[in-house]
Amino acid sequence: MSDTSPLAPLLRKLEYWTTFSEGDREALLALPYTLKSFEPSGMVVREGDKPTHSCLLRSGYLYRHKIVADGARQIVGLHMSGDVVDLQNSLLGLADHNVQALTRAEVAYIPREAIQEIAFARPAIGMAMWHDTLVDGSVFREWIANIGRRDARTRIAHLLCEFALRLEAAGLGEHDNWELPMTQEQIADATGLTPVHVNRTLKTLDADRLIARTKRSVAVSDWKALAKAGDFESSYLHMPEHKLDLVQ
Repeated sequence: MSDTSPLAPLLRKLEYWTTFSEGDREALLALPYTLKSFEPSGMVVREGDKPTHSCLLRSGYLYRHKIVADGARQIVGLHMSGDVVDLQNSLLGLADHNVQALTRAEVAYIPREAIQEIAFARPAIGMAMWHDTLVDGSVFREWIANIGRRDARTRIAHLLCEFALRLEAAGLGEHDNWELPMTQEQIADATGLTPVHVNRTLKTLDADRLIARTKRSVAVSDWKALAKAGDFESSYLHMPEHKLDLVQ
């Protein structure tokens, strides 16, 4: 049942952080939900919405972003299967950023009241959800440092390393060969660069044999060299040790 349930990705993700009892697992999988599919660029949550649900990403990729006064976009987070993209909306009354589909995606909308009830009724689940939001904050801090204090080459190498490690830890691919679901414009908006600068930097990483690209396919030729180029150290992801062993 747990492997086939639409909420199975939620169970797998929260069990990163703790071990649940059988009762906890059953309660999680019994949460009410509504499934919705999105095409690329589809809006999952709009800034200013008064959310009634939190969103579990079942498949595909989403990103969080802010639009500033002149219309420019800053991407502030990437999400893959299993992520509860806006868990904070189970408590906050107003969406303070947008959530949009990078690729075709399927989302399970879970009522915020159900999230609140299970978090307080089952402390192990509540702690795992709290842990998940704290890790989100850690990733945000790293992204601020990446954009604010690293050069273009380091920013992009860091982004590639983070995506690769999270992808493999989630069981969605291999850290040394994957499909990057972002356009160069989207990478630019995630790193505070221009698309032209992104293109030039990716070509340099390719020429230096750190990566090899074919369209959106990325093969990491030298993981340690790419991590060094990206000033990448994985502790901010707070993954269990057996997940970090994948590439250390």
